[in-house]
Amino acid sequence: MNSRDALRMAREEELDLVLVAPGAKPPVCKIIDYGKYRYEMARKEKDARKKQRTIDVKEVRLSPNIEENDLNTKVGAARKFLEKGDKVKVSLRYRGREMSHMNQTKHVLDDFAAKLEDIAVIDKPSKMEGRSLVMFLRKKS
Repeated sequence: MNSRDALRMAREEELDLVLVAPGAKPPVCKIIDYGKYRYEMARKEKDARKKQRTIDVKEVRLSPNIEENDLNTKVGAARKFLEKGDKVKVSLRYRGREMSHMNQTKHVLDDFAAKLEDIAVIDKPSKMEGRSLVMFLRKKS
């Protein structure tokens, strides 16, 4: 349809001629109430933002000489975080002379990951950040 004819029809109905798909050949237009159209588009965007889920990073701190029961408690907390859909940052903090025995305590993070391997995978393997050995876990897809 000719654009002049479409514009005349829109004026007769007291509505607006809105370009819906400018990239199409030929361009697609609609005769609608533009204010109502903008309101509906804003509502759709708001609903889409409401349904979005942001992924938080929760942290679980361990010490190199942690006992088995304490480790199980921390694993339970991490399991809850993972089930909610959050990522888990597991940090093994070293204090004082513990820094000289890092090689002997790296197994703590490996044990932690092994206890959660049914629901989690290692997102980022362990690496040193300052005085902490840090590893990230995420839920299996």
